[in-house]
Amino acid sequence: MESPRVIEDPTSTLGHQLSVVAAREHGVSARQLPSIGTDPELFDAFYSENLENLQRFVARRVGDRERAADLTADIFLAAIESAHRYRPQSTPRAWLYGIARVVVAEDRRRSAREGVREVRLRGSALLDEEEAARIERRIDAAAQSRQLYEAMDCLSEDERAVFELVAIDELSVTEAAAVVEVSPVTARVRLHRARRKLRGATTSPNSSKEEQR
Repeated sequence: MESPRVIEDPTSTLGHQLSVVAAREHGVSARQLPSIGTDPELFDAFYSENLENLQRFVARRVGDRERAADLTADIFLAAIESAHRYRPQSTPRAWLYGIARVVVAEDRRRSAREGVREVRLRGSALLDEEEAARIERRIDAAAQSRQLYEAMDCLSEDERAVFELVAIDELSVTEAAAVVEVSPVTARVRLHRARRKLRGATTSPNSSKEEQR
C-alpha cells in the first residue's frame, strides 16, 4: 500500500516567506526573535540587521581584529542558543547587547586570568579580506571611544555600564536599562551621576594644567 504523501500547506509557506521579507525590510521583531535559533532565514535577517552595530560595539572595547571577529561570532552563537528564552520585556537590540556585554566581560576576565593573549582562529578564519578590512576600520574609528574608557575609571561599574550603552553605543535609556536589568528610573539616575562625575574629572585642576601645556 502506497504511503500517503505529505502535502505542504501553501498558506503556511507563504506566511513564512512574508515574515522573512518583513524581517529583512524592517528588522526582526520581538515576536520573531525566538525563532532565529531554528529558522536560518530569520537568523540571516537578524545577522545582517545587527552585524555592523555589533562589530562597532565590540571594536570600542577590543583593539585587536582577530579577537573582535571571534567575539562577534561568539555573541551571535550565544544569541542562537538562547533565542528560545527571549521574552519581549526588552527590544531585540537591547537583548543582543545584553548578551554582548556578558561575552565581552567574560573574555576580559579570562584574558586577565591567563595573563597572555590567546591565539584566536575561529572568528578570524571566517573573514575574507574585505570583511577583515572593514573590522580594522571600525577598530580604528573606535579608538577615540576606547580613550574615553580610560577617563571612566572614576565611575562605578553600574554607572559606567549605563553611560557606555547610552553615550557610546547610542541605546535609549530604556534599552540600556533592559540590558543591565534595572528600571529606567534607576538607569537615568546612574547616567546622571556618571555625566556629573565625568564633567568633574575633565574640569579638574590637573586636566586644566594639561590643556595649558
